[in-house]
Amino acid sequence: MKEVIIGGVGKYTPSRKVTNEQLSNMVDTNDEWIRSRTGIQSRYVSSGEDTSNMAARASLDAIKDANISIQDIDLIVVATCTPDMFTPSTACLVQGIIGAENAVAFDIGAACSGFIYGLNVAKSLMITNNYKNAIVVGAENLSKSIDWKDRSTCVLFGDGAGAVVLSISDTKGIGHSFCKSDGTKWDAITIEGNDLDSPFVKDKIIRNSKLKMKGNEVFKFATSTIVKSINKILEDNNLNIEDIDYIIPHQANTRIIDYAAKKLKLPIDKFYINIHEYGNTSAASIPIAISEMHEKKLLKKGNKIILVGFGAGLTYGATLINWAI
Repeated sequence: MKEVIIGGVGKYTPSRKVTNEQLSNMVDTNDEWIRSRTGIQSRYVSSGEDTSNMAARASLDAIKDANISIQDIDLIVVATCTPDMFTPSTACLVQGIIGAENAVAFDIGAACSGFIYGLNVAKSLMITNNYKNAIVVGAENLSKSIDWKDRSTCVLFGDGAGAVVLSISDTKGIGHSFCKSDGTKWDAITIEGNDLDSPFVKDKIIRNSKLKMKGNEVFKFATSTIVKSINKILEDNNLNIEDIDYIIPHQANTRIIDYAAKKLKLPIDKFYINIHEYGNTSAASIPIAISEMHEKKLLKKGNKIILVGFGAGLTYGATLINWAI
């Protein structure tokens, strides 16, 4: 039976690093308030790079790490909630930038869970369509969708991209995935689109293109689903939590991760956490964390890892990874 492994990883963040102290000069907040409630100390913010540019940089980094040719890429999946434009897809823009002329390219919109969804979709397509290599990217330019006068949201988010190369192999790699959504809570996190406005519309609907979030509702959702998703992966794969070397969660808030660790009766160092440096980069947070762990040589061949995400939609999910490089 064909397996799909992660064969290379990469990331990209803008050069501009914005600290909590710098934000306190823009809005009524301070470093202690942000750290105590979120764990965030800084974030990277675009000075002009859009989502496709960051995604392309991360993709090239991953292709280099995988030691394959750009022409070997059969599929590009970009997970993002901040595309350059409604159409064409960010993935098609990435394809053009890097010159991956042999690839099929499209986007996935599942917000902070997008990378988990992307892995699941890409793996399925690789097996059914005999694709040999794919790139899955989580990329966000959230700074263009933030209201920088709203202290409840502007302190939380950062920009960046992370990418993995997936390759067909005989070695165990991406295991079972669990993805779910709850559309009844769609209004918990929103970035609205175009106004509903044409000569044929009687009552126009004016939409807000800036991110809005019901923080308490999102927090309650996240704390329950992160534990549920991890337990589901363990159950479906007949594993115990002791079999898992690392859990790499979506980096939204350290209090969410602390809650999960206590509920699962795990030491916090079982979870990889880097939100203090990057903030919440939505779909990019998990692949950025994977790339950073790979750079630090924390991941060893044969390690079992659970990736777990949750976000707007509301969406959530998890994936078991057998580390193969």
